[in-house]
Amino acid sequence: MPDRPLPFNQLSAKEQQVRLIIDFMHRAMMHHAMWLSEVQHQFGREKALEIMKSVYDRTYEIQVQRLAKVLGFELEGDLPAPLVRMEEEKLAALQEALAVNWLANDGVWFQAVEFSRGMFDAKRCNDSCWAQFSPFEAWSVKKMLGLPENPGLDGLKEALRFRLYSTINKQSFAEESENSFVFRMDECRVQVARKRKGLDDYPCKSGGLIEYTSFAESIDPRIKTECISCPPDPHPETYYCAWKFFL
Repeated sequence: MPDRPLPFNQLSAKEQQVRLIIDFMHRAMMHHAMWLSEVQHQFGREKALEIMKSVYDRTYEIQVQRLAKVLGFELEGDLPAPLVRMEEEKLAALQEALAVNWLANDGVWFQAVEFSRGMFDAKRCNDSCWAQFSPFEAWSVKKMLGLPENPGLDGLKEALRFRLYSTINKQSFAEESENSFVFRMDECRVQVARKRKGLDDYPCKSGGLIEYTSFAESIDPRIKTECISCPPDPHPETYYCAWKFFL
């Protein structure tokens, strides 16, 4: 574990500048998210995401070119060359680290609300957050993959392979047919950690119902979701939760 950070006024001038740069990154990220939140509030999610696409494309171009100039790295197409040329093993480790950091941040938020307001409010905030994040993640993946407006079950299967969770959890597909398939979370990082500590499963069904239903509908509004099992439901040793998607 790193030492606790020194107060800003105890840092050297250079260290203060580094801390400020990191804080600038956090502020810019939050401002970006607040713009989306406000535009969605004013015009609805569908219009907000339509606007977001043009914003993302333009701001990515502006920011990556400016960072390339300042930090002195080349671009290969629109991608930072150091990342493109990185060894595959290290690139995979970076992808996993980013996904694990996302999950850790989610857990830190949950615990902060729990310690401040109690478990009920923490779960309420968690479920409401998933109602916002899951459709956004679906939109982001759908845009990245270039999926059509209604890509069907094949499109959903492809999108599920590119979620943040897909990097840090083990998942599988089963009982596939022309009009449905079952998605299973075989190993869940959160639940495996709880099991290792001798704790019961975290009861995530309320959040999962929001998460998976909204993700699937955002990929293709014709797709319906049915929960087969999710904690606190009993489940076999082979998976922690299972969801059926059908047209």
